[in-house]
Amino acid sequence: MTSILSATPSLSALDPEARHVLDLGRQADAPPFEAGTPQQARRAYDEGFPDLQGEREPVGSVSERTIAGPGGPLTLRLYRGQGAAAADAPALLYLHGGGWVIGNLDSHDEICRWFANMASCVVVSPAYRLAPEHKFPAAVEDCLAVLSFMRDAAGELGIDTRRIAVAGDSAGGNLATVLALLARGDRIPLTAQLLFYPNTDAAQTADSYRRFGEGLGLTASTMAWFRDHYVRDPSDIDDWRASPLKAESLAGAPPAFIALAGHDILADEGEAYARRLEQDGVPVVLRRWPGQIHGFVSMGRHGPAARQAVAEAVAAWRGFDPAFGKV
Repeated sequence: MTSILSATPSLSALDPEARHVLDLGRQADAPPFEAGTPQQARRAYDEGFPDLQGEREPVGSVSERTIAGPGGPLTLRLYRGQGAAAADAPALLYLHGGGWVIGNLDSHDEICRWFANMASCVVVSPAYRLAPEHKFPAAVEDCLAVLSFMRDAAGELGIDTRRIAVAGDSAGGNLATVLALLARGDRIPLTAQLLFYPNTDAAQTADSYRRFGEGLGLTASTMAWFRDHYVRDPSDIDDWRASPLKAESLAGAPPAFIALAGHDILADEGEAYARRLEQDGVPVVLRRWPGQIHGFVSMGRHGPAARQAVAEAVAAWRGFDPAFGKV
């Protein structure tokens, strides 16, 4: 597998929409997340993400419910896409990004709506526990609980347990990869893992941290701040549930779609994860956006790349399962 990622961060190589988003960030002149507390970071993120997202796309229905989780009640948002069957519809568990510290059901609402409509499926998005109040592996445990709920309540939800996939972006992509590995050997296996610039190695030593560590949105120092809030101590960094790239084997994982941004500190570990999957016999569709930055799938207001990435993820999901959507 040959990488086409740039060797050095060149702003001239960025897509116009990525340059525009970075310009908006510079004009805002907000302090980095690591300059404040997690609570301050959440407030800043909540104030900023609406300026990146486009209009909310109508779906068939949206509802919320609460289930019992390992650490207390868990809130889920459920989207039934336009054209989704009333029974035995495909289903997607979507796990939002945000460095395990920020992000919520609203911050990734646009992506969930796109998936629901494009795949004519049911999307379940959980408000899993965040760090540092709830450190590793709390988020992993919550996501597993939601997957179990989807299987147990499939009839009530109108979904087909044979057509469940998992997806996520950044830290949510990390949780999605871990869930996909934990689900290996289940009686009802996952059909796909759909990953947008996933974090796969908490060591944060890949060369892309050097090449793209400053001036391109997510910085190396911010990513270290996220990671250090998430893990309990340095030994967690070597736990494959925090660093799925460190898993002894990836064999038996569901087929993967992986979208990478060319100017992203997570680019190299995404490439490495794709290579590991291929080496262990897992089908992979690897798609690169060389001129994009981390988080571009959450920037639908500013260009077509975000929606295009979701459309390609859905196409890959369908390609992995020829019987997609059929009872």
